[in-house]
Amino acid sequence: MSRANYYVPEVSRHLVKVLYFEGKRRKMPMTRLVDELLTDALKATPGWEIAESELSAPKDKDRRKADC
Repeated sequence: MSRANYYVPEVSRHLVKVLYFEGKRRKMPMTRLVDELLTDALKATPGWEIAESELSAPKDKDRRKADC
């Protein structure tokens, strides 16, 4: 099974360092810290709503398979 390709934005070195030290301070992995910070900042935005609706909508390819 192949993995989907996703865009991975580049984060500045300084910001990675800040996340590293903040993660250590909170005793949590940087990845979880980033996930929590971004979720809190973006949850009530139009972009969040659009992404949620795209995740819940069936893909055209999936619909065609179901019709066969």
